[in-house]
Amino acid sequence: MGGVSTVSDRVDRADRVPKQDRSRATRQRLLEAAVACLAEHGWAGSTVSVVAERAGVSRGAAQHHFPTREDLFTAAVEYVAEERSLALRALFPQGAAGDRRAVVSALVDLYTGPLFRAALHLWVAASNEEQLRPRVTELEARVGRETHHIAVDLLGADESGPGVRETVQGLLDMARGLGLANLLTDDAARRERVVAQWAVLLEEALG
Repeated sequence: MGGVSTVSDRVDRADRVPKQDRSRATRQRLLEAAVACLAEHGWAGSTVSVVAERAGVSRGAAQHHFPTREDLFTAAVEYVAEERSLALRALFPQGAAGDRRAVVSALVDLYTGPLFRAALHLWVAASNEEQLRPRVTELEARVGRETHHIAVDLLGADESGPGVRETVQGLLDMARGLGLANLLTDDAARRERVVAQWAVLLEEALG
């Protein structure tokens, strides 16, 4: 009968919820471990077994959540990219058009952490792996659109104005370049000067 639950139903639900929670926790540990492995060891050194060991789960459990290596690593980079987007928005809950230097600095930070290093390894792998390439290409296009949208919102940019869209995209391209430079050396001092100059340029370009 609709709306009537038996003792068995309630017990089943009680058993099921903790299992679902454990499953979500396992999946998250795997994703975080995959990103860390990819950032530290690159594609060649990041196998499902290595990730499973780092996450503290069995290889079988890892493959239950992610049947292939490609599934695991594309999901991992996507997961952290979404987390970083949420974190970036949370830095400026009321918007930040009045402090564009802070926005530029936050955007640059997106490209100087483990997410960017992991994504870079994934891009290199995708250039040689036919099975991986279309998935990474689609993922990067989506992440790129989301990052651009966040940047426009935070900067208070009106993209109907001439050159505004290109200016915002140029900022993101610059941030990516700084992230690449940071892979080899700690370039914090130069990065600060570049961030300050870009904030001035954005004030002039965006009004």
